[in-house]
Amino acid sequence: MPTNFLGVFAKSPIKPIEEHIRKAHQASESLIPFFNHVFKEEWQQAEELRLTIRNLEREADEMKRTIRLQLPGGLFMPVERTDLLELVTQQDKIANKAKDITGRVIGREMIIPKEIQEDFLAYVTRCVDATKQASKAINELEELLETGFKGREVTLVEKMLVELDAIEQDTDEMQIRIRRQLRKVESELNPVDVMFLYKIIEWVGELADIAERVGSRLELMLAR
Repeated sequence: MPTNFLGVFAKSPIKPIEEHIRKAHQASESLIPFFNHVFKEEWQQAEELRLTIRNLEREADEMKRTIRLQLPGGLFMPVERTDLLELVTQQDKIANKAKDITGRVIGREMIIPKEIQEDFLAYVTRCVDATKQASKAINELEELLETGFKGREVTLVEKMLVELDAIEQDTDEMQIRIRRQLRKVESELNPVDVMFLYKIIEWVGELADIAERVGSRLELMLAR
């Protein structure tokens, strides 16, 4: 783990958690150019992005381990240490899921039918919007602690979390629409490929679900 990341703990026990969610979001965000290459069957470029996402996931995993080891006990804060550790666990799943998606797509060199590509990319982008919104909310955590989880900062974060819920609901509706589109053309495709494509659609949606769970952990802290 880079010493500059470890050094952050000397300044704040919270900053590394904020850095971690940014790294996880960066992994999910890379799915957008990844799928653009997949659509064109540009497998070398897609593989390069898979490796980028894998490396981001590994960096996020190392950051998670460091946070678990370095986060001090007995913090004089209105937040339990266990709550912060659970938050990091959920954040880490964003990067893990992005890695899993790219690994499965590259492993099978999955072809995304042209009929669904436009809506599929919009769906991926909206799911990435969810991870971005979760990152924005978590990056208010230190300000929340400084204000004792009171006042205008709480109102600001609550609005962010409402928006996160709205984004996640959007992705649910988009997933239903893409499944319907795929159903119309699935008879023209290899049945095994269709099975895996439905799974990829589900995994992409899980990015938004995980982002919402990150928001829920933060919301729980606000409630306490």
